[in-house]
Amino acid sequence: MRVTVVLAVGVDSEMLEAESILWRSKGLFFLPAQTIQEAISRFHAGDFDIVLLDDSISLENRERLAFLIRASGSQTPVVCMGDRPSECESFADATFGNDFRELFEGIRELLKHEQQMRAARADAFSSYLSGEFLQTV
Repeated sequence: MRVTVVLAVGVDSEMLEAESILWRSKGLFFLPAQTIQEAISRFHAGDFDIVLLDDSISLENRERLAFLIRASGSQTPVVCMGDRPSECESFADATFGNDFRELFEGIRELLKHEQQMRAARADAFSSYLSGEFLQTV
């Protein structure tokens, strides 16, 4: 089973630790970051599949972190979690409420979609390199 590494920004690290065995059994490894500065440092030093932004961080800081991730050229999905997930729609790839079952299913679906998109881009690039693209233009 492939392990999904999640940078969990602002998520209660004690709660993550308490449930770490459950998450790992589902193939998820959460690395917590409590501040924006810590999150940026960890993001640049690591290889994450998803960045999870909790609503314990201000909306402004969640938006700023998402912008910084995108500005780095990263394609890593940014996910917001909280009581009002709609407030993140302008900058997040997905939003989820505070239910961790919903979060797990959402992460699974998001990663599945991302994998399909990467495969489609790779196929398109391969077609371009083989000259098929030029023959259809």
